[in-house]
Amino acid sequence: MVDKPSVARAERYVGFKRDRSSTTRRSTLQAVYELRRTERLAAESAILVGVFLPGRPAERVPLQELEGLATTAGCRVVGYVTQRREAPDAATYLGSGKVEELAALVAKTQADVVIFDNDLSPGQVRNLEKALNVKVIDRTELILDIFAGRARTHEARLAVELAQLEYAMPRLKRMWTHLSRLRKGVGLRGPGETQLEEDRRLVENRIKELKRKLRAIERRKEREVAARRDHMTVSLVGYTNAGKSTLMNALTGADVFVQDALFATLDTRTRRWQIPGWGHVLLSDTVGFIRDLPHHLIASFKATLEEARQADLLLHVADGSNPDVYEQIAAAFRVLEEIKIEKKDTLLVINKIDALPDRARLDGLLSRYPNAIPVSARTGQGLPQLAAAVADALSRTFVDVDVEMGADNGQAMAYLAQHGQVLSKKYLDSRVVVHCRIPRGFLGRMAKDGVQVLVRQ
Repeated sequence: MVDKPSVARAERYVGFKRDRSSTTRRSTLQAVYELRRTERLAAESAILVGVFLPGRPAERVPLQELEGLATTAGCRVVGYVTQRREAPDAATYLGSGKVEELAALVAKTQADVVIFDNDLSPGQVRNLEKALNVKVIDRTELILDIFAGRARTHEARLAVELAQLEYAMPRLKRMWTHLSRLRKGVGLRGPGETQLEEDRRLVENRIKELKRKLRAIERRKEREVAARRDHMTVSLVGYTNAGKSTLMNALTGADVFVQDALFATLDTRTRRWQIPGWGHVLLSDTVGFIRDLPHHLIASFKATLEEARQADLLLHVADGSNPDVYEQIAAAFRVLEEIKIEKKDTLLVINKIDALPDRARLDGLLSRYPNAIPVSARTGQGLPQLAAAVADALSRTFVDVDVEMGADNGQAMAYLAQHGQVLSKKYLDSRVVVHCRIPRGFLGRMAKDGVQVLVRQ
């Protein structure tokens, strides 16, 4: 007898239909890379499971973040199971006793799905589904499901699809075990093996195609960012749902989509921000980070994160009202390390101070991060101080230079006036020497024919 989870999992990944005729069944490839569209999590009842291993940051409320992810995906949480272990069980991740306890809870609550706050191997998922007789998904698959539902632009959809396929590839094995061998013997393989080979070939070809398309998008993105090098750029980064989009709207008057949910926006938005008394910069909002963000997603969203890589300054936005704010700051920094921009100039912004229960919480944050800027994007509190801090940070990149050029070089003169601060001019016959302050990154763009740049010590 075929166990239901095995069939359900195959249907979810590859769109298995009772009618296998070529005229009626959907394209296998289409169903394979749309992991969540054949069987959405929405309206399903879920049991959350967490195995806490040594070295994992402790949450004040166990599984609170996983519950937020599950709710964002549309699930209704009906139960929790946790266990502390020195190492995960090779077969089921949980210990055998906990698996029995979990099976009893599944039967009692009639849960539709079990969601682990850990990354499971294909074998562990298979063993758990056999023991529990319900669908089992891990943390990565849940996040991929959310990203798939949030993707709006062509670029985001391609990135999510690539991450889904790379996640699914090692899980294609035995996905068709419900199509058992008809006969045994050399050369007599059943439809399951044939379907597996077909799926692998289709998925591998699609992955190559997606990577090619995303490389083209990445090159275009690099050109777009390069075209803005005549402007100072600031990028918002930080944990998901820290209020980055709300802050961007407050600073620029933009109309970026805002929702009190994890990963409300996946697409980069860039707007002009006029800093009083200083000038304008380009402010970009980026995809939010999360603890244990799947590597497939980081790689797939490389083009989206290009804004942060090329920015002159990062604003690391943290939710000061969240009890786990310290762990979230650390998790966001680990993602910055993974994309190799952790050494970039960064200002820590403590957002949502209007939601803090008391002043002592804020005092504790500022004692640990004395250079942080407390703000409330919702009420506007602290935004003038943030603008001043950004202006000061960007000004530190300025250098004093003497620029010598022809007195009739109006283009270079206009460039200096627009991007720097002209302090004095000295005319020598047909030449002029301009003493100014200008961002160091713009010096190379001034070194043109007939223009000499001398940095003052």
